[in-house]
Amino acid sequence: MTTHHPATQRLVYGHAQLHDCLAFADANTAAAEAEEIKALADARTWGEARQVQMTHLWNPAGPDHYEPADGYADDQPFDINEVSSVAEGDWPPMVTERAFKLLPDDLQDRFGKRESTVHNGDILMIPLAGEAELVAELRQRGYEVNRDDALINVLDGRTFNPLAG
Repeated sequence: MTTHHPATQRLVYGHAQLHDCLAFADANTAAAEAEEIKALADARTWGEARQVQMTHLWNPAGPDHYEPADGYADDQPFDINEVSSVAEGDWPPMVTERAFKLLPDDLQDRFGKRESTVHNGDILMIPLAGEAELVAELRQRGYEVNRDDALINVLDGRTFNPLAG
């Protein structure tokens, strides 16, 4: 059975370098999510990091997770890679898992393969070789699909994660 997601008609996709495969995101929110990720990564102090407003994501350095009393004073230098959820790969969410919600089930089965990561759950591995056919199929089904590798890799934390290589 084909699953159609009418609320997600606009998709952005690209080569997710971390897993060397195609990844998809909702084009309606992807740019705003990327700005939230960049804003947190650009924070210079813990106080700035705590104040980064998130609409689409949660703030892993926010006051719900780190308080000055925990040894993270507002004026202490901030390095996003020292935030435990970032270091553990839980934030930002892996962009390669979004296809499970965004792509019709039959296209997931036809073009991708579910794979488990060691710590962070399942991803949909969509080989780059299937790009043209998958994009054509999505467009035929009424999806607006645009490629933006840079955006996809910001969503995956590639802009700041030294382990993402």
